[in-house]
Amino acid sequence: MGVVYLVRHGQASFGAADYDKLSDVGVEQARVLGESLRPRLPRVDAVVTGTMLRHRETAAACLQALGVEVEPKRIAGFDEFDHEEVLVRHTPRYADASVLREELAATKDPRRAFQELFTQAVARWVQGGHDGEYKESWSVFKARCLEAMTALVASLGPSKTALVFTSGGPITAVSQELLGIPDEHAFRTNWTLANCGMTKVIYSERGRYLSTLNEHGHFEGVHRGLVTYR
Repeated sequence: MGVVYLVRHGQASFGAADYDKLSDVGVEQARVLGESLRPRLPRVDAVVTGTMLRHRETAAACLQALGVEVEPKRIAGFDEFDHEEVLVRHTPRYADASVLREELAATKDPRRAFQELFTQAVARWVQGGHDGEYKESWSVFKARCLEAMTALVASLGPSKTALVFTSGGPITAVSQELLGIPDEHAFRTNWTLANCGMTKVIYSERGRYLSTLNEHGHFEGVHRGLVTYR
């Protein structure tokens, strides 16, 4: 039985000029995850990241703490969807990013306000009624993520262990497929994915199966303050 661990990246820099870069909390999340994996993963056969900076930085901090010297392979199929485009298609005035920042800053809780807005924008994207407006529709994005997963498993061969550092969107797409969740409910999973949480997929000649979803017990107890979702 082979195993692929899908790891959501550490906390990114919400509200900063470069969202893609990990925050200090994000780096610490990756380090704690790596330490927690030491007794669990005596062998790692392959490491994969998406091409985004937050994927690569999460992998670097995690692998250093884990003590694994495997050169990660970058696979664009595990990249996140373009959240900025999804927002702009829902609310065109946000093509000017400063407008979004100003409106969020004027709210009582900018993070909560952003999540409510983003939930609405993603719902529009997933519904499929406006596919022609997006560079990558939800159906195309989902197919891209599943193709990346299929290709990875095929390249690993039987009874191997791989770590994939990716984002919430690809984890949602893979989980939805394995659990048979309808499109309209898929992102109920996404909203609960913790930064540096792990989703375990097992595979064999019989197929692929979801073993655990969004495991983040490594942040309980003394590391409780490291639980974040964006």
